[in-house]
Amino acid sequence: MLLSELQNKTLINIMDGKNIGSIVDVRMDSETGNISALIVEENRRGFSFSSKNNGIEIKWENIKKIGEDVILVSMY
Repeated sequence: MLLSELQNKTLINIMDGKNIGSIVDVRMDSETGNISALIVEENRRGFSFSSKNNGIEIKWENIKKIGEDVILVSMY
């Protein structure tokens, strides 16, 4: 699977059903070459005075299912 394919999927938190945001990058394990986390730009509601947003990291083990259109994530 390509990063561009992952970026087109909607991330849904299975704990509350909310859309988490958009995938902007991935973190790779330098030893294994596997993806260790997704970097996500959170959905923003309203105006923010700061344009700086480092995003949130979703660890790969929190991803429960990658479907055709969505990625289901368990975030508490």
